[in-house]
Amino acid sequence: MLKTNRSTVGGFFLAGRDVAWWPMGASLFASNIGSNHFVGLAGTGAASGIAIAAVEWNALVMVLVLGYLFVPIYIKAGVMTMPEYLRKRFGGQRLQIYLSVLSLFILVAIQISSSIFSGAIFIQLAFGLDLYLAIFILLAITAVYTITGGLASVIYTDTIQAFIMVVGSLILMVFAFVEVGGYESFTEKYMNAIPSVVEGDNLTISSKCYTPQEDAFHIFRDPVTGDIPWPGLIFGMSLLAIWYWCADQVIVQRCLCGRNMSHVKAACILCGYLKLLPMFLMVMPGMISRVLYTDKVACVVPSECVKHCGTEVGCTNYAYPTLVLELMPAGLRGLMLSVMVASLMSSLTSIFNSASTLFTMDLYTKMRKRASERELLLAGRLFVILLILTSILWVPLVQAAQNGQLFHYMGSFSSYVGPPVSAVFLLAIFVKRVNEQGAFWGLVVGLVIGLIRLITELIYGTGSCLAPSNCPEVICGVHYMYFGIILFCVTVLVILGISFLTKPIPDVHLYRLCWTLWNRTEERIDLDAEEKSHLSSPADTFCCCFASDHPEQSRGCLKKACDQFCGLQKTGPKLTKEEEEILRKKLTDTSEEPLWRTVVNINAILLLAVAVFAHAYFA
Repeated sequence: MLKTNRSTVGGFFLAGRDVAWWPMGASLFASNIGSNHFVGLAGTGAASGIAIAAVEWNALVMVLVLGYLFVPIYIKAGVMTMPEYLRKRFGGQRLQIYLSVLSLFILVAIQISSSIFSGAIFIQLAFGLDLYLAIFILLAITAVYTITGGLASVIYTDTIQAFIMVVGSLILMVFAFVEVGGYESFTEKYMNAIPSVVEGDNLTISSKCYTPQEDAFHIFRDPVTGDIPWPGLIFGMSLLAIWYWCADQVIVQRCLCGRNMSHVKAACILCGYLKLLPMFLMVMPGMISRVLYTDKVACVVPSECVKHCGTEVGCTNYAYPTLVLELMPAGLRGLMLSVMVASLMSSLTSIFNSASTLFTMDLYTKMRKRASERELLLAGRLFVILLILTSILWVPLVQAAQNGQLFHYMGSFSSYVGPPVSAVFLLAIFVKRVNEQGAFWGLVVGLVIGLIRLITELIYGTGSCLAPSNCPEVICGVHYMYFGIILFCVTVLVILGISFLTKPIPDVHLYRLCWTLWNRTEERIDLDAEEKSHLSSPADTFCCCFASDHPEQSRGCLKKACDQFCGLQKTGPKLTKEEEEILRKKLTDTSEEPLWRTVVNINAILLLAVAVFAHAYFA
């Protein structure tokens, strides 16, 4: 925290662009893997086998797309947030406001609520508390746990957590495989892991509801009848992953802080290798949990499930926590619980911080153009409270959706709102001809289509094996992965159609903002130049916030403590114009040394080879 100069925007938000590849890669992995992955991946693995791990393996290719294609443009553009990139690329405020509102909605519906729910499951099992009491305690601790050190301290904290997460889950995996009798025994026993109670509650329960799937050990499943169809896995999830890995603020911000492009690419490659692990650290232990605790994890009769975990739709979400608490010895059990809660809390504080920033800087400043610094801080903190309350109210939907499988819930929800954002960023970077009208109306049409499916599912429910949903076939009949592909294609057609029917953006506004013009050295005239002249930008506001000139001696102890808590204290000398210019050039530099460029390129090819082998081996 003390090492980096927090009084500049580059220092606070991008860690002064001085982070090495290994903590950056570890932070990418730790930011992505939260307690919802441990709960969700293991739960879906227990329910249906290894195929869900292939969703994680999409990242092996997507991190390379991020490092080699997207980040160079973001760095050249000199942006710090994704809404800021859209504003520079297209001009106007509509896209910036749209993306900010959509991001906040996604944070509530997917990230915060699923994180709260999965973390609360661990606390509930460990201490025998009610689920909602566990949620309250978790949020109370998280509210106190405040990050004030900017991105640098978050990244090094993430690095330590990633290390402990991997070591802890490796130990648990070894315990699990020893308990089940090795890999061969595991594959045989999983196929016979059928609960002892399969009748009751006056229900006629089909055997397919409690018998492991025949294709449990294949990742490529039938394109029509499969629960995770292979074309949806390869194409649908990859299109969605463009949004998550290449246009999401939390992920991209970590890449923007690298020392140079070679460090950024190396960090992405390291993250890719780490993303191979969830199959072995989370999915397979979840399946072993079904073998060892079949009656609990694979329960099918609603009254039995309520007895074991308090919900009627099934207890697969409890597969991993049960394994931790039942198999591991006391010390290691405590270590794993602390890792789960710490990873959850660090991701929650990062999310709250990002959400507060999005609301305050991209939305509140539009409503209150002359708001004071203190008013902005207050608005941001009050908004976080509102966000927490909304997320708690959303938890019952998370608990019941997609047959109680957390990862399917996260995947389906993302497939209804994410593809239009993927389409806009992909076209913004690779198609110079796309303009603001096309991008905006493409997003609106995509959002309307996605919300129709989403709202219909919320009304009718996603159903379960025992009680299928009554959702109209014309809306819900298409698998969510296929729906994502259709939504992406419709959005692309609308964006291109409207863009080609309207005026193009002159090149002078697009230098270094898209691939065809990425290496131009001429001065770019920003499309938002006029707006900047009479409205302070988020960066200017943050400069004021983090370079406050209040004389230290005139402030009381309480005010000093408050400023320290909020990160408002002056932490470094004011930069001269020459130093600011040097920093600005550093923030937009994408040069690489030839030797290291060759080294990372060879490693990127190796990672792609590993990705192909992993998919082929488990196909």
